[in-house]
Amino acid sequence: MNDQNNPLGLTRRDFVKGSALAAGSLLTASLPGGAYAWGINDTIKVALVGCGGRGTGAAAQALAVKQNVKLVAMADAFPDRLTDAYTALATRKYKDWSGAEIDVTKKVEVPKDRQFVGFDAYKKAIDLADVVILATPPGFRPMHFEYAVNAGKHVFMEKPVATDAPGVRKVLAAAEVAKAKKLNVVVGLQRHYENSYRETMKRIHGGELGEIIAGQVYWNNDGVWVKDRDPQWTEMEYQMRNWYYFNWLCGDHINEQHIHNIDVFNWAKQAYPVRAQGMGGREVRNGKEHGEIFDHHFVEFEYADGAVLNSQCRHIPGTMSRVSETIIGTKGRVQTTVGGPNEFSMKDLKGNQLWKYRKAENEPNPYQVEHDELFAAVAKGEFKFQDAEFGAKSTMTAIMGRMATYSGQLITWDEALNSTVDLMPTTLAWDAKPKVLPGPDGYYPVAIPGKTKVLQVMDGK
Repeated sequence: MNDQNNPLGLTRRDFVKGSALAAGSLLTASLPGGAYAWGINDTIKVALVGCGGRGTGAAAQALAVKQNVKLVAMADAFPDRLTDAYTALATRKYKDWSGAEIDVTKKVEVPKDRQFVGFDAYKKAIDLADVVILATPPGFRPMHFEYAVNAGKHVFMEKPVATDAPGVRKVLAAAEVAKAKKLNVVVGLQRHYENSYRETMKRIHGGELGEIIAGQVYWNNDGVWVKDRDPQWTEMEYQMRNWYYFNWLCGDHINEQHIHNIDVFNWAKQAYPVRAQGMGGREVRNGKEHGEIFDHHFVEFEYADGAVLNSQCRHIPGTMSRVSETIIGTKGRVQTTVGGPNEFSMKDLKGNQLWKYRKAENEPNPYQVEHDELFAAVAKGEFKFQDAEFGAKSTMTAIMGRMATYSGQLITWDEALNSTVDLMPTTLAWDAKPKVLPGPDGYYPVAIPGKTKVLQVMDGK
């Protein structure tokens, strides 16, 4: 919605000149705080930062909105990733995760001089856009988000939004700047844009489950890709090509994937946990190629009122697959499902059905809805989306869980958020060294519960 204390002003940003104006084209109105409403003939310029699979998909969905949008700039550390994304978007129909084809070829206007490569490429792309899509590995998200907000851009950024506490703090600070500038920010925790979850949360927040006292959340499946080491790569390039297996880039799969389920419970609870303890390790995915992350985590999160969330995530082939959330209240429970039966179920404590939501075959794709709603707000000059704060706090929840499993200690929210452990390399360059390096045997150091320190920098390391 528009800020009721700052109604739409009458000052015009631009005139639509000549015959277009005579034909009835709308004028673009300026709003307080530097936001603008776009007229029907105005182009909303989009920049893509991070040209991997998710970035390419997000760009296609952004370009598929009803508004007059153009992709005008692209940036990636790797030239081959940028070329692949450009080819997928500019020369053929893009096929999304569901198999649906999206034809956005006419909305891609990114000549060679607006295709930027390297560690600083994001700045050049962001400077050219009105809305930026941030879809690099999440370790880069804080610096990219901070730059975009300082530059006055609306933002769509993928989850998670950081990989360590200093990064979370940077995102929270930038979120306050975005609010002051009335910049819309949407985070790719797409369940917030999915009808089934929205309808469920209306009922939970309306009190139909009573007080939320417990929950179980899951992301258990086989895991993800591995890329073989090319002898021509530097260590920096190898880690960035295999970003999922290094904490400075990914934050471990409890952060990169399981954040979705953890965030759902935080959303239902409308709160964040005050402490966490848990266990985890590397049982199967423990080769040299698997970097430093665990293949399983189990965390018990406790909230200020005593509510407990049991969280489990696992990347082990051949084991039970489950991605879902159970939310338990004093009056009943809700069971969600992802990738299983297309039905959400709310039951009382005796198992009687209170309500259910069955997804229709033509259910709107939440990955598309998040862009539809963002660009509609941008076009109208509405300041409507402030996802950065809850995105950062759910990211921090997942990181706190990782801290608990890596250390084997009870970790409090304040301890986790104020941790001084900065995972990012001191220098970002192809010949620079990341902070975690393989030993002589080719294996990377892995956290050892009971020994690993996760809250502060020890001995300058």
